[in-house]
Amino acid sequence: MRRLRKFVRLPATSRRLLLEAALLLGGTKLGLRLFPFQTLLRFLEKLAKKLAKASAGLPEIDQSSVKRIVWAVELAGQYLPWVRTCLTQALAAQFLLVREGHPALVHIGVVREEGEGFLAHAWVESEGEVVIGGRGHELDRYVPLVALQGESS
Repeated sequence: MRRLRKFVRLPATSRRLLLEAALLLGGTKLGLRLFPFQTLLRFLEKLAKKLAKASAGLPEIDQSSVKRIVWAVELAGQYLPWVRTCLTQALAAQFLLVREGHPALVHIGVVREEGEGFLAHAWVESEGEVVIGGRGHELDRYVPLVALQGESS
């Protein structure tokens, strides 16, 4: 009940952004299970560009800041642990960043751990700064496999 009261007290733009992040995390997780990875990426990119064009000309609101987007994705992930993986969070953050006109580069890398095999991790950079997926990870030890550029039009 306390969480609900905190949610209701948030500004409308923050509530909307948090709900969008939650839906996007769930949809991305489902999409990763149902579709080939490239198909999901193309769909997310087209949708982000379409939504960016639809909102062009509207006044900028608080949710367009990178920090607010990262806040929403991380907080939604805390309440939806079954969809909270580094890849789903990275793809959701990239979608929201691109939609709001920010550059976003998803990095996927691997590292070999003794006794555990390979570990993979995904993180997002925007304007040369790691914005999600960097906390608690030594990113320089990961061997990059792919970098997925998200661009707004």
